[in-house]
Amino acid sequence: MHLSWIEVFGFATGIVNVWLLAHQNIWNWPIGIANNLAYTIVFATAGLYGDAGLQIVYIVFSIYGWIRWLHPHKPGQLHVTETTARGWTFLILMITAGAVSCRWFLARYTDSTVPAWDGLTTTLSLAATYGQGRKLLESWWIWIAADLIYMPLYVYKNLLLTAGLYFIFMLLCVMGLRAWRREIPNS
Repeated sequence: MHLSWIEVFGFATGIVNVWLLAHQNIWNWPIGIANNLAYTIVFATAGLYGDAGLQIVYIVFSIYGWIRWLHPHKPGQLHVTETTARGWTFLILMITAGAVSCRWFLARYTDSTVPAWDGLTTTLSLAATYGQGRKLLESWWIWIAADLIYMPLYVYKNLLLTAGLYFIFMLLCVMGLRAWRREIPNS
């Protein structure tokens, strides 16, 4: 197993980022940006082009989340809420369309050896990140689903430290889900 300093840096910033997010600490956003920059390099080097491109999108979403948390649209603090049925319908349609589109793009325009899995995890991750910027409780469930796919994918790509990181992410997601659930009245 070959470990690069950039993967180790990504591992460390990834854990701190998700731990801060689970605790609704606004510093999760800049730490997440540092993590995204590191993993752009790691994933591009491993031929996971969807994941590499996703890191750039994460940076944009992180800026959005950071601003949203600093300046919520409603007076006062942005609160954790549950996803509506309409919201779930939208997410499922977008995840399906996104996964199919990403798979097609990666299969056609890259030398990816895992275009379907890379496309699905990319799309799930986008949906989860969007939900966390809005503090939607169920975004944690989407992350857990993505992590369950990411772990064997990274083992297959010989990114064992990163696979371990995503196991830790999954545990932190459970912690975040529980913490955010306590924020919802009558939960």
